[in-house]
Amino acid sequence: MHSFIARFPAQPGVRSCSSTLVRAWRFQSTKSPRSAWKQAVTPDSPVLVQENFPKHFVFVLDVGRRFIKFSFIGLTLLGLTIGSAYEGAHIWAEKNGLAPESDEEVKKWQWESDADKWTGDPLNGGTDPGLGFKGRHLVRAAWMAYTWGIGHTTTAIGSQDQRGSGLVGPTGIKVINPQLQLTEDFLRVAIRRAESSPDKLYSHTLPQLFILHGMTLEKLGSDFLLEAKSEFERAWAGFGAQGLDSARIALKLGDIDSRLGLGDQALEWWTRALQLTDGKSLQHTHEPKDLVPERPPLSPLAQRLLSSTLVSLSAFYAKSGQYRKAESIEERALGVLRAIRPPDSLASATPPQALHALFLLQRSSILSVHLAEVLYAQRRPTIMSMQWLTSAAESSERVARALTGLTLVKSEEFHSKNPLSHPLEQRLLTSYSSSRSMKPVAEGLLRDARRTAAEAWNLMGVLHEARENAKSALECFERAVEWAGSPSSEADGGKEAAEGIPDADWKMFWNNYQRVKRQGESEQL
Repeated sequence: MHSFIARFPAQPGVRSCSSTLVRAWRFQSTKSPRSAWKQAVTPDSPVLVQENFPKHFVFVLDVGRRFIKFSFIGLTLLGLTIGSAYEGAHIWAEKNGLAPESDEEVKKWQWESDADKWTGDPLNGGTDPGLGFKGRHLVRAAWMAYTWGIGHTTTAIGSQDQRGSGLVGPTGIKVINPQLQLTEDFLRVAIRRAESSPDKLYSHTLPQLFILHGMTLEKLGSDFLLEAKSEFERAWAGFGAQGLDSARIALKLGDIDSRLGLGDQALEWWTRALQLTDGKSLQHTHEPKDLVPERPPLSPLAQRLLSSTLVSLSAFYAKSGQYRKAESIEERALGVLRAIRPPDSLASATPPQALHALFLLQRSSILSVHLAEVLYAQRRPTIMSMQWLTSAAESSERVARALTGLTLVKSEEFHSKNPLSHPLEQRLLTSYSSSRSMKPVAEGLLRDARRTAAEAWNLMGVLHEARENAKSALECFERAVEWAGSPSSEADGGKEAAEGIPDADWKMFWNNYQRVKRQGESEQL
């Protein structure tokens, strides 16, 4: 073969081709032949998938294990944080929120006795240890829900629910206050737990829980009045019908029975309240008007309870058409309240003393309005009713201005139309809003003063209109709207009912003002 190749010399093109073939053959001869196993195994072959599956499975398990581990750690830390915050809130409520009143001046005027009693120990504060761990947490939770609220939420219940109360929506579903509802739920469970071991509790713990529960039920609406009455009756039995705490309960039971239409029972409870505030023993009598004392009691708390009871009696007799009895109660009540010496000046009085004087002044204002209405109903001279209404409006405006720190208006400037700062645009003085015991009373007193002032001005406008004095009537109705309304860009006329003013009253004030105003404009045309 070699001789054959040598015999035929290669051409240039043929030689290059041969060289290429030789190099290719040599290169292939140096590579090891591909085995059948490697030829059969491809990236997508089942054998390779089975070989890598354990590695992927272990990787997934490792990722899952780490995820569960860190999730558990995170949830544990989150739970510890939430639990610490929850218990921290309860500790703060126990040590600070439910701390006893420390201001000696407040205690001198007995405002701590007039406040809602959430504490089990009046000396050290906090909840009653006899309630146990869960019971104390329930009471503190009720206090936090009632004091701090639960945010801007509403609770809706079906219209067929017998415990439903509140505003009725277009579909008949009632919307109630969730803050009060949650407070009531906590108190209900706390009372149930407390009743299971009464021997471990202070003697006043259960009655105070009954009072708190009854007050919450009463605020939830008229559907809860019967249940609220039952709770107050249990509190009455718990206190043994003695002392000013029992007098307060008797006053509350009389008011509830009056709202339920139980007039005779209401009179019996108010009679008990009058006897207890005057330090007398309970006697069966159906003539509470004969129990109005000639001299006021010495205790500031008893004076306030007496004035509130007399206002309730006055309103009851007036609404039931017993004008003579109402007039007798109102005149004697005003005489007793005048006998209580006021401070030389509100500026020199301490805040607790000033609040006490303003409280009694506002009760006198309400009695003056009642007396004006009763005199008018008996066809007495209109000037008599006008005088009492003027006195009521002046007193209520004085209360509102004093509570908000505005300049007091002198009697000779009372009817002046000079623009003055309006109390509706002001807040309570810090001396009242910062006091745990005085703040609730001061807030309620400010609402009552605004409403009474508006009502007095409105009634004066009605009397002026009846005497065909349209100009004076318009001025009175305008003052009523100023006291009862608050600025609003959405409401008709740029005003709406202020806080604490019932919508029915506001519509009456506003309609009277608009009617007389239109009449005056038409006459000018």
